Amino acid sequence: MASLSLGLLFLCMLVGVHGANVRVSGLHASGLRGDPAGNYPDPYVKVWCGGKSGGMTDWHKDTQNPSWSAVFNFLNVPSSASLKFEIWDKDLNFDDHLGTCTTNLQLGSHSVTCGLSSGTFYYTYSYQ
Repeated sequence: MASLSLGLLFLCMLVGVHGANVRVSGLHASGLRGDPAGNYPDPYVKVWCGGKSGGMTDWHKDTQNPSWSAVFNFLNVPSSASLKFEIWDKDLNFDDHLGTCTTNLQLGSHSVTCGLSSGTFYYTYSYQ
């Protein structure tokens, strides 16, 4: 009986260590503003989950309301992890940071709206 209990405890610990999988999709934004000269931004998004970079989206030229088809998958994410998004405006010399969105993960599927100082960012994630 004791070895069965220890075995179950070990399995529970493994599940807690390895976590669940995260899938991020449906990235889009509205009302983004570019540089102070009034030009429309050339936006793109960088994505992290639990401190691990998932990469970034492609950038769209001259749009305040971009939509990205990119999907990001993160495996074995612990429940203490968070999602982080940085929205950028691509420029010739230095890209402009338009805002950051961070959320703590919750089990299930979620649609999230994040207010930026320069518009609004939207995304969907599932943590299962």
